[in-house]
Amino acid sequence: MDIKAKIEELVSKVKNDKDFAEKFKKEPVKAVESIIGVDLPDDQINKVIDGAKAKISLDSIGDKLGGIFGKK
Repeated sequence: MDIKAKIEELVSKVKNDKDFAEKFKKEPVKAVESIIGVDLPDDQINKVIDGAKAKISLDSIGDKLGGIFGKK
């Protein structure tokens, strides 16, 4: 499994699907398992969750900084 690709897919789904974003906030393990389609050990799922949360945070910061500097 390409974890980086799954993180990108997860981030995209969180950003574009409000219902899925809410599910990810409430039950991140179930949300990730629905994207990857398999039941993995929690330590592997948590790596994907942590990577997605970090990417979402970075993207959010980038969007805000772009707004400050007039870029978007």
